[in-house]
Amino acid sequence: MEFVGVSEIAKKWGVSERTVRNDCATGKVPGAFLQGKTWKIPVDAVRPVHKKNKLLEILKQQKESHLKGGIYHKIQVAFAYNSNHIEGSTLTEEQTRFIYETKTIGVQKHSVNVDDIIETINHFKCVDYVIDNALKPLTQKFIKKLHYILKSSTTDSQKAWFNVGVYKKLPNEIGGEQTCLPENVEQEMENLLRKYSSIKNKKLEDIVEFHQKFEKIHPFQDGNGRVGRLIMFKECLANNIVPFIIDDKYKTYYYRGLKEWGSERGFLLETCLFMQDNFKKWLEYFRI
Repeated sequence: MEFVGVSEIAKKWGVSERTVRNDCATGKVPGAFLQGKTWKIPVDAVRPVHKKNKLLEILKQQKESHLKGGIYHKIQVAFAYNSNHIEGSTLTEEQTRFIYETKTIGVQKHSVNVDDIIETINHFKCVDYVIDNALKPLTQKFIKKLHYILKSSTTDSQKAWFNVGVYKKLPNEIGGEQTCLPENVEQEMENLLRKYSSIKNKKLEDIVEFHQKFEKIHPFQDGNGRVGRLIMFKECLANNIVPFIIDDKYKTYYYRGLKEWGSERGFLLETCLFMQDNFKKWLEYFRI
């Protein structure tokens, strides 16, 4: 079989070279493979048919137009509140909404943790980054960038032993269980991403499995849960799958699912499917 490069295929299909690379990286071009850093593509390869991702288009439009009260607005508030609250944030959903809508915290009866505010604002930025780059391949660089955005300007970022946007320096545990040692994280993440990227037509279970393995590696000193859930959201958008947000009220089921994945996948999958059903109700309401 004869193979050609990205530029030749881009001209043949009438698309950008970036589109061709993305199609190859996401398994949409049968027979394409990487030789070093160069894609080798069958000369008779057929241009993939792209399903229109209506949700992603709407999110991009509402983000750019700063539309209030739409699905983008709802996702920003609900995602930041629930994901941060799962990790111990004391901000209420109403306070989170206030920060998003007014860029202020308002008058509070009780003291508010400054890091909770910063990480809420940073999470808004993370969601924007995910929307802007949803169709790009998932890489270590992308994952580290999410962590950098999430943890920038926090108290942790000022600690000498804490790496912002870089994998952990010190061993850590999650739920009393050991995680990947710092010196092995880079290779373990490379292995995980290589296996995941080899899946041609990714399904919800593939995305959830990646999440469980990512959390088990626990590559960062802190922020792994939030980065992991942002990755799931991105990959759902990238693969035209209805995304979902883990509700803080169901974090016990979510944690059980992560822990028991090796023996019973149903726990985590059912939790994610239930959250997906809730998201579908939002889509119905907003007529998407």
